[in-house]
Amino acid sequence: MAKYDLKFNDEFDDYETTVKTCVLDSWEGTSRVCISIEVFRKDCGSEIADIIFDKSTAIKFAKTLRTEINKIKS
Repeated sequence: MAKYDLKFNDEFDDYETTVKTCVLDSWEGTSRVCISIEVFRKDCGSEIADIIFDKSTAIKFAKTLRTEINKIKS
């Protein structure tokens, strides 16, 4: 599996968002690959949020995000 990091800065450069793949281990000893979205506040270097999606949820999130983007009138 390819390893990758995508980093995005917000409009005011206060926050950095990282999107990456991760492997979660369960209590039963199984593991699964997920998508992780981490949001950091740059001025204090602390993590604000860590959102983890399985593949099907990540796909639905991406479709919903595209729909909302299309609603923005520039």
